[in-house]
Amino acid sequence: MLARLFARTIEVSAHCDLPCGIYDPAQARIEAESIKGIIGKLEGNDDPDFRTRAVLIKEQRSELVKHHLWVLWTDYFKPPHFEKYPQLHTLFNEATKLAGAAGTKDSMDPATAEELLAKIDEIAKIFTATKQDS
Repeated sequence: MLARLFARTIEVSAHCDLPCGIYDPAQARIEAESIKGIIGKLEGNDDPDFRTRAVLIKEQRSELVKHHLWVLWTDYFKPPHFEKYPQLHTLFNEATKLAGAAGTKDSMDPATAEELLAKIDEIAKIFTATKQDS
């Protein structure tokens, strides 16, 4: 017991909260692609049961996009990333809003889904650059 109390400590550091490989903006992109696909399938479909189910799934996927983006924003990206890429906070803010009530969650506009995908792609480019910096 005393040996553990006086044992030498080792300092460790990591650029993210868990070992690399678990964070990836592709997760948000997959859900956003699903949203875009659902919006496309709703066009011209008058079946009320199909529309209800599709809208529910689209709203769930929008929540998943926000979740995946928030995890990247809060767990993966650290202060040095935000210093090197000062637009990151704005990108995440805009992307999560595009997946929220003012965006794909309540919209049937394919342009909104495209805009969300474009923001995710911008985040992914920075993400890839930070992986290469490590």
